[in-house]
Amino acid sequence: MSALARLTELGLTLPAVATPAGAYIPARRSGNLVFTAGQVPFVDGKVAATGKVGGTVTPEQAYDLARICTLNALAAIDGLVGLDSVTGVVKVVGFVASDPSFTGQPGVINGASDLLGEVFGEAGAHARSAVGVAVLPLDVPVEVELTVEIED
Repeated sequence: MSALARLTELGLTLPAVATPAGAYIPARRSGNLVFTAGQVPFVDGKVAATGKVGGTVTPEQAYDLARICTLNALAAIDGLVGLDSVTGVVKVVGFVASDPSFTGQPGVINGASDLLGEVFGEAGAHARSAVGVAVLPLDVPVEVELTVEIED
């Protein structure tokens, strides 16, 4: 089943590609790899939440925000090369704006990893980093970037 068909089956749609907030592009192809810029939890052009995980944002909310970030990254890939050209997810990098006492970053970024598994099946298995940071752009709690492999 194609990735786009699987998204539909899951009741999900790709959002419009977010307009970059700086001097960069949403995604870039190099050979048979596509790298996305860091994607934040924009929904309909607005930030879905702000704050620190473990503070004003719960880990469960942050998990859902990581899924939104990942949908935005998938939209950037789709806009560049078409999502159905993806043959595998190579790497996920997730940043979690964390309260100083919060240490559950991997659980938050599971939101991204779980969604990629739901969409791509075994091809969604990937290497990953889940990093706690003091602050992210626009005070968002989560940011996700993807590297995917595509057909030649």
